[in-house]
Amino acid sequence: MPMIRSTDPDFRVCRIDFATLVDIQSEAEDRGFATRWTSVDALRGQVKEGSVVLQSLMREERGGDVRAYRCLLLFATVEDGDTGGVATIDLDPVRFRSLERLDRDPDVRKALTRMFSLALGGISMVTKK
Repeated sequence: MPMIRSTDPDFRVCRIDFATLVDIQSEAEDRGFATRWTSVDALRGQVKEGSVVLQSLMREERGGDVRAYRCLLLFATVEDGDTGGVATIDLDPVRFRSLERLDRDPDVRKALTRMFSLALGGISMVTKK
């Protein structure tokens, strides 16, 4: 799976609502995508209802066509709504292209890319010295 860089035409960062995430999960189950929750119930058990931020990460290509986009999700967790979680999910290309983008401005794109990079590496509160 080729990585998607922030300069690629199919790089995007989107904010989606919880209902859209549930729809994406259901589509992923129906299509047999590898990267998803085991069920909608499992998703509901981990992701707190509210908005979720999505960033494209990789594209799965078959026969020269994009079969799916693997995306990062940044969300509030059910266990502690103040704690965030990061996970991946595969999206159908039609669904992927239909999502409203947040990253049209280059400076915003850089900031959001950095936010996801830090989230993947782990963020914790630090005491200032």
